[in-house]
Amino acid sequence: MSRTYVIRTFGCQMNEHDSERIAGLLEADGMKRGDEVGDADVVVLNTCCIRENADNKLYAALGDLKRAKQANPQMQIAVAGCLAQKDRELIQDRAGHVDVVFGTHNVGRAAELLSEARANGPIMEILEETVADDLAAFPSALPARREADYAAWVTIQIGCDNQCAFCIVPQVRGVEMSRPFGDLVAEAERLVADGVIEITLLGQNVNSYGRDLALKLRGSEPDPLDAHVAGIRWAESDRRARPLFADLLRAVGAVEGIRRVRYVSPHPKDLRPETIQAMAEVDTVVEHLHLPVQSGSDRILAAMHRGYTAERYLERLTAARAGIDDLSVTTDVIVGFPGETEDDFEQTLQVAAEAQYDSVFAYIFSPRPNTEAADLTADFVDHSVAVDRFERLRLVTQRSALRGNHSRVGRLEEVVVEGPSKRDEMVLSGRTRQNRMIHFPSSEQLRVGTIANVRCTEGRSHYLMGELDEIVAKPTHRTRIPVVAG
Repeated sequence: MSRTYVIRTFGCQMNEHDSERIAGLLEADGMKRGDEVGDADVVVLNTCCIRENADNKLYAALGDLKRAKQANPQMQIAVAGCLAQKDRELIQDRAGHVDVVFGTHNVGRAAELLSEARANGPIMEILEETVADDLAAFPSALPARREADYAAWVTIQIGCDNQCAFCIVPQVRGVEMSRPFGDLVAEAERLVADGVIEITLLGQNVNSYGRDLALKLRGSEPDPLDAHVAGIRWAESDRRARPLFADLLRAVGAVEGIRRVRYVSPHPKDLRPETIQAMAEVDTVVEHLHLPVQSGSDRILAAMHRGYTAERYLERLTAARAGIDDLSVTTDVIVGFPGETEDDFEQTLQVAAEAQYDSVFAYIFSPRPNTEAADLTADFVDHSVAVDRFERLRLVTQRSALRGNHSRVGRLEEVVVEGPSKRDEMVLSGRTRQNRMIHFPSSEQLRVGTIANVRCTEGRSHYLMGELDEIVAKPTHRTRIPVVAG
């Protein structure tokens, strides 16, 4: 009888994609996916460490699993991901019932480590970096069990070379490393052949894709074929390598059968005119831009080491809206960064009001160990003050989101069906090209991945309501998700 596994994921899209890779590896090793943690032979917690509550969630989950393992001593528990990379021995010190701890650079060893621990006892394996030439170590070289039949993540880059004062990502994900251009296009083609119609390009700083490839080639002109495969464009005037994320958008968007191309998360300082132009010209690239602002105060932005001013940010946002019709814009904001004054926060409110975001992911500053901001204890903002500011920001951004959703009323939206609403099985939910959620009643249960035109009838703060107009295309994916090579 096959062993069963359950994976619980904390954190960002990169973590979600890593979990798909871990699932693919476990299924390739003969395991089957289970439904209940208590009944599973293997439980993997894939962790995030961007904010402190991620730590709390992990150790609370491990407390619950201790009781489950007491009832089922053969259960194996593994902790993976960013928090594993950061905490290392601390996890097994605090939770001795954990069998395996592995980090962000050795996802490909998941099944092997579980096997070793089963034979020899608890094991921890943390690598300091991913080896560029080791394809088995690179996350997207691994098999995957996708969570959605019609949609797929494609990791184009791992790591980050920025040094934002609040961010622990460079420590747990390493330096920027881009996958070859040709590999990415080939993966997109394989996914489309498997029925995928929507691809999201992933990277810690996605729009700096290819910068490391260009640096390796700088100083000598490569063979034209090598240049194409690496995704390098050579400027005729100075013969310098110019890696353009825009090139990748165009190439993936041109894959026959693809309907939507998204990407997350870009950095405002790297938003180039070529990217805006590609988004405007390539029909399959959706009209949605997630552009993290973090703060509207130049003083705080400088302390964060963000590399732009509020004015420069708004200039690039204005250029994007001018170049891309019907663009939806979302953002991230940190409230209560060390040293943030009331005046600094008022500037953030002004930027948020001017930007007219369609959605905002705001969170109160959480110090992460070994980051520059964590050492600014004397400048920490009182929690009650930060909570008050958070609520004021929420009110401002909710108004702009509501206005944006109201503006959709009467429009015909192209929607990819994601399934029945959580509240009513007779109501379907889907996502528009602008990444808005829309709910609409349907007399028939359309398959996930169906493309439909839905007339928007109502705009609310966080979603739209609509009426089904017509079915545009039925899904082409298989009903059962296979394990596919990435």
